[in-house]
Amino acid sequence: MASLLDTVDQRTQLVGENRLEILMFRLERGQIFAINVFKIQEVQVMPKLTTLPNSHPCVVGVTHARGVTIPVIDLGQAIGMPPLSDRKNCNIIIAEYNMTVQAFMVKSVDHIVNMNWEDIMPPPKGAGRDHYLTAITKVNDKIVEVIDVEKVLQEIAPCNTAISEGILQEDIQTLAAGLDVFAVDDSTVGLAQVKETVEQIGLTVTSARDGAQALAMLKKIADEGVDMVERFVLVITDAEMPEMDGYRFTTEIRNDPRLKDLHVILHTSLSGAFNQAMVEKVGCDNFLSKFEPDKLAAAVQERVRVYRERFPIGR
Repeated sequence: MASLLDTVDQRTQLVGENRLEILMFRLERGQIFAINVFKIQEVQVMPKLTTLPNSHPCVVGVTHARGVTIPVIDLGQAIGMPPLSDRKNCNIIIAEYNMTVQAFMVKSVDHIVNMNWEDIMPPPKGAGRDHYLTAITKVNDKIVEVIDVEKVLQEIAPCNTAISEGILQEDIQTLAAGLDVFAVDDSTVGLAQVKETVEQIGLTVTSARDGAQALAMLKKIADEGVDMVERFVLVITDAEMPEMDGYRFTTEIRNDPRLKDLHVILHTSLSGAFNQAMVEKVGCDNFLSKFEPDKLAAAVQERVRVYRERFPIGR
């Protein structure tokens, strides 16, 4: 099973080309779900687990891999489906999200599919607010649902969005007053985390759910003759989104004379070394790993100061 992931280095070449690969798997009812291959470290047959007292009901135990202890989550149960009935004959998907490593227990793993982000659609608007999907696609005429893992993890082990004492600079809220950040993330949890953090600095947030929607919004504002660098103090974008990923979104910004000088921060759960190369490739100004509110706050405050040097208060 690990051979599925042997060519991850080759897969990194897809990023920036608006392409991705998804690992498809099944849960208790046999329905097909998927997550992005870039988040996955390893796929294993179900190992022997150690029980963790007083853990979340969806955490079925812990295992050891790569020298670390990893919680194992029944993914079906975590998204409101029946728990796996056969825990001996199943698989775990070990993945890294938001700087933590966890394993998701699934009934079986199917295969990896190479796709265009254009073929990955947002969940239907009529699905309500409580679903656990970040996208939907079709493979061999079968619906495949891409799980919003960030939402799953937020409910099991919530991220703290509070900025630590001493990080906020004394005059920053005065400097930030009236300034707007443009935030893009297909995960409702990811978007909320960014919003909650930057609002503590005194900024407002305009948001979009994917790169295509975000680009259309920016172009529409630019069509009105607005100075875009003055309009938005910075853009914070997720990397992996349906229809248009953050890398292509950044490339499109740099290719539009009206948008090209926007300050863009890539905000992603992918590895730092990998993203440093992508920052240089597509022209992002910086990248931050999810989710570190203090580092996000520091980067935003630095940008606010640079912005105010160009656009002073009351000018």
